[in-house]
Amino acid sequence: MIHETIGSVGHLFVIISFVTALLATFAYFKSAQSTNELENDWKLTARVLFGLHLISVIVVAGSLFVIIYNHYFEYHYAFTHSSLQLPTMFMISCYWEGQEGSFLLWIFWQAILGLLLMIKNPKWESPVMTVFALVQTFLTSMILGVIIPWIDLKIGSSPFLLLREAQPDLPVWSMQPNFIPKDGRGLNPLLQNYWMVIHPPTLFLGFALTLVPFAYLIAGLWKKKLTEWVLPALPWALFAAGVLGIGIMMGAYWAYETLNFGGYWNWDPVENASFVPWLVLLGAIHTMIAHKTSSSALKTSIILVIATFILVLYSTFLNRSGILGNASVHSFTDLGLSGQLLLYMGTFLFVAIAMSIYRWKDLPQDTKELGTYNREFWVFVGAAILGLSAFQLTFTTSIPVYNKIAEAFGLLSNIALPADQAEHYSKIQIWIFVAVAILSGIGQYVWWGKIKQSTSFKPLINPALMATFLSVVFINIGKIYTIPYIILLWSGLFAVFANFKILWFLIREKFSLVGGAVAHVGLAIMLIGILFSAGYSKVVSLNRSGFAISTKVEEFTKDNNKENKENLPLWLGQGAQMQDYLVTYKGRRIEVRGQKGYFNKNDFEIIEGDFHAVALKNIIRDSVKIASKGDTVTVEPENTYYELEFKNEEGKAVSLFPRWQVNPKMGTAISPDVKHAWNHDIYTYVSLDPRLAAEAGSEKQWSQTEEQTVTTGDTLFINDFVAILKEVNRVTNVDGVELGANDAAVQANFQVLGKNSQQFTLSPIFVIKGGMVAMPAFESEETGIKIKFTGINPQSQEFGFAWNTTQQELIVVKALEKPYINLVWIGSILVFIGLFIATYRRLKPAIAA
Repeated sequence: MIHETIGSVGHLFVIISFVTALLATFAYFKSAQSTNELENDWKLTARVLFGLHLISVIVVAGSLFVIIYNHYFEYHYAFTHSSLQLPTMFMISCYWEGQEGSFLLWIFWQAILGLLLMIKNPKWESPVMTVFALVQTFLTSMILGVIIPWIDLKIGSSPFLLLREAQPDLPVWSMQPNFIPKDGRGLNPLLQNYWMVIHPPTLFLGFALTLVPFAYLIAGLWKKKLTEWVLPALPWALFAAGVLGIGIMMGAYWAYETLNFGGYWNWDPVENASFVPWLVLLGAIHTMIAHKTSSSALKTSIILVIATFILVLYSTFLNRSGILGNASVHSFTDLGLSGQLLLYMGTFLFVAIAMSIYRWKDLPQDTKELGTYNREFWVFVGAAILGLSAFQLTFTTSIPVYNKIAEAFGLLSNIALPADQAEHYSKIQIWIFVAVAILSGIGQYVWWGKIKQSTSFKPLINPALMATFLSVVFINIGKIYTIPYIILLWSGLFAVFANFKILWFLIREKFSLVGGAVAHVGLAIMLIGILFSAGYSKVVSLNRSGFAISTKVEEFTKDNNKENKENLPLWLGQGAQMQDYLVTYKGRRIEVRGQKGYFNKNDFEIIEGDFHAVALKNIIRDSVKIASKGDTVTVEPENTYYELEFKNEEGKAVSLFPRWQVNPKMGTAISPDVKHAWNHDIYTYVSLDPRLAAEAGSEKQWSQTEEQTVTTGDTLFINDFVAILKEVNRVTNVDGVELGANDAAVQANFQVLGKNSQQFTLSPIFVIKGGMVAMPAFESEETGIKIKFTGINPQSQEFGFAWNTTQQELIVVKALEKPYINLVWIGSILVFIGLFIATYRRLKPAIAA
């Protein structure tokens, strides 16, 4: 049965939300323009309309979730982004995997923020909410999904399209008009991660928050409150910077533990598109704080606040127009919304620029000359440096846009993005952030009156000397010989000491003032962490086995066999030295739904094409039976985890579980696992699993059978191993066989010796039950040996054995050491704490404004 009602309800309320946002815009505009008793009437009408808009948005969001949660695969959105096996947590993720869902998330946050602005700041409500409701109108139009027939104009893309409406040309509709797929295509493997449950909502809340200072600015220009808008806008700007920054760092940590490029930031165009508005917003915050004493700071603030919001819209265009489809792994495909996105961005850019030009002559004029000892001077320099960083990132990221513009004018442009984006951006950005670090220290000293014309820069001598001393120590211990890295290290240490001294001073003076100093200390620590974790990351999975992974594939042979040297082959059960650890591959593991940890994949028979498996034995974990033999359990069959045991010299062991996901619909996703230590991470992933990559789960290929008769103490040479028959003993318990009084069983025990003095055991069984003889094979995955009894001669005490061999189970591992990476996370946390402290400090004056 096709569930058309829920989709119709959802689409109806999308239309209602669009109409109510548009009408609320008009009502708030009339309220802002009225100066008599009509003002309150229009305001009340606008409040009711915006309230209805909020309710409509909630109904739309709920309708889409009902479709996804109940697996209504007759809907294109559910079919495209969800599947039956997804846990509830990842159903939430697939909610915003698609463009329409992520737009809806953005709309929801802005609707909530609009409600807060209505309640908390009535003095500014009408003009601010006019801007807010207008933006909401444009944003809601992105999911409107309406076609104007007489001009054949499509407005928005609806998340409530049925599959037959979204793909009307499929042949199945002529045969089965009510066809419903049994399953969906599923969620992108890379998004099946808990960070993707919380990262997008945080990021989009940050995007939504950037609208608030922009709305106050436009309201201030409109109502000629040319300086008053800054006070209520500032805490929102600080809060936006904190939330958006957290969203960006969540994305970085997601990349660190989900992707396998070896880090947390790759200067991907979509990463840059979210990072650039954050940089500009930080510059705006600094100039907004400085505006009280400088009219130049006010003018700069206007420019930067406008730039922040427009850059958010521009990043949306880059991400969702499909223009970065060949340049970024994160970008969406084009849904035909490019024209709307450009109109959206162009409208607000035009309005903001036009109003700024109109009011520019009315802005306060400069009353004092800026100099070296003016704190506003250092604020401007800092904002300019951040702007330079943003410009370089935007200029290069926009190369695909330049090509499209050239095409629109009939010109041929094949400008390519840099081949090595990380190197291209890093070699410029490193110098920018050297300047940022140094300026953060100097600026704080000047701001808090520690540097005056009478003292010159003498107060900075101690932080500079301490930074120099520690730099020399780190240079010698860490063997840091690269000049840009040495300078970045010194500037980071200088910023730590200078800002910490200011922080200590402010803690004693007035704790509520510490926000800026905490954020600056965090930024400096973060830069030092980036320096070591990225600049001095090193491969520790060095291949000293003499085994070449590939002599033909260019990926391994190029650059003087670089990848052959840096990828370590691990055979099942056999250890290899990696840095200070003995690493042993313990086998493939799977997840059982509802159970913590991982389980041996060989203990289950995966049901092909399903998300269930049958237990081949009793599954016991910590003395608790998870499943009995023959039970069916729910598993994640696409995910294979590899247990890697890391054992240090003291014998302490910890296991990592890097992941491969072989998804027929989405391809292969490789994810690392990380061993954390206080001063470094060991970042490890399985770069190659020949069996999964080549055989795709097909049966093992066994050698021809070999046989031999031996006695206790004799030796067999099998598959590069030495197998010694230690004993043959009678046993009373055989797994899966119930022995009676007249039955018998014996078990042979072979001690198998391998490389690196490792030992394994082969234990074939000989069973006599009910007069029948059974000689089941014993299979050892660690050695690639399958062996069984062929006979027993009690008189001569001779035993016959037959065996087959196969390729020993092998994986190839790459591991990197990331020194002092914890400084990146600690520093970023301090930055956000500082921003939130500053937000709280400025909240009460803003509410009263």
